[in-house]
Amino acid sequence: MDPAIHLLKRLVAIDSVNPSLVSGAAGETEVARALAEYMRDMGLTVHIQEVAPGRPNVVGVLDGRAPGRSLMFCGHIDTVGVAGMTRPFDPVERDGRVYGRGSQDMKSGVAAMVDAARIITASGGLDRGQLILACVVDEEHASIGAEALVTRWRADGAVVTEPTDLGIAVAHKGFEWVEVETEGVAAHGSRPRDGRDAIRMMGRVLTALDALDQELQSRTSHPLLGTASLHASLIHGGRELSSYPDRCHLQMERRTIPGEPPGSAAREVATILERLAAADPAFEAVSRSVLARSSYEIAPEHPLVRAMQGAVISAPALTGMSFWTDASVLGDAGIPSLVYGPTGAGLHGVEEWVEVASVLACRDTLSRLARRWTSGD
Repeated sequence: MDPAIHLLKRLVAIDSVNPSLVSGAAGETEVARALAEYMRDMGLTVHIQEVAPGRPNVVGVLDGRAPGRSLMFCGHIDTVGVAGMTRPFDPVERDGRVYGRGSQDMKSGVAAMVDAARIITASGGLDRGQLILACVVDEEHASIGAEALVTRWRADGAVVTEPTDLGIAVAHKGFEWVEVETEGVAAHGSRPRDGRDAIRMMGRVLTALDALDQELQSRTSHPLLGTASLHASLIHGGRELSSYPDRCHLQMERRTIPGEPPGSAAREVATILERLAAADPAFEAVSRSVLARSSYEIAPEHPLVRAMQGAVISAPALTGMSFWTDASVLGDAGIPSLVYGPTGAGLHGVEEWVEVASVLACRDTLSRLARRWTSGD
């Protein structure tokens, strides 16, 4: 079995469900320990960065024999939950695919980047420069791992090895989470003059958000990412059937594209609430921004992109990804980044898999890129 696939199966077999998503979940401790051991055995210098209790980033460093450019490979080691899956941590290989939670998202990318370093060390190491392997926690929730990483580590370029079907992704969307709460007046259901329906008040908000979403999707599209959008993610309110609801709580997500200013969603929602309150003095609502992550884009002419194009044998077209990645955090910290990873399906689904051949192709491309970039070619 190829070492990259052996490592992939080893990683999939370790439960690393994000505890910020699933209460009581295992977290990243064991998978971090396995990767640290593996990279030390390869001869890399390994650093452990405790981001939160029991949630360590693992950073492996391979130094060249002379100074040169640095390159970072970055991948997250947490996964989403496993509800509905029958054998999530049993990495089954079948018909050229490896199945299991995290196989595509993104333990395959982590295995590929780590094994790229193994190939380099086995063939004599780097002539110049430095290769940094960053295995980070919590990307599936708030990316506290990537945020902690960039406080200590820098590189002249980076590749985030999220799944891209072996395409070179130079842009991806951002997102903002906003909460809205409408306020009503609790009363007996038979006394309409005493009560105010917070759920019906939220209906006005939803109608306005629907109109905003249609307007966003009618704007000029980004050439790689399409348009911005929003959706109502979670809603709850009321206490019992026979009472007017005094509260209704909405959580929404706004997907952003390059060129939109930070905080767009929070400002849009605040404007909607102001307009509704002006139209009806009885309308009461508040909103707050929960989390915002910027979209990301790197110029197609950037030397890192050119170097990656030279390392990929098939020379795929540049692409964009609809999902968010830690490339945004790296980019905001001044590390030019792109996204490149294996082919698969079932992200966050009940049947997740990655194509074995694509993991090996990704690994080989990353090893070529590391040599080209660090040598200055």
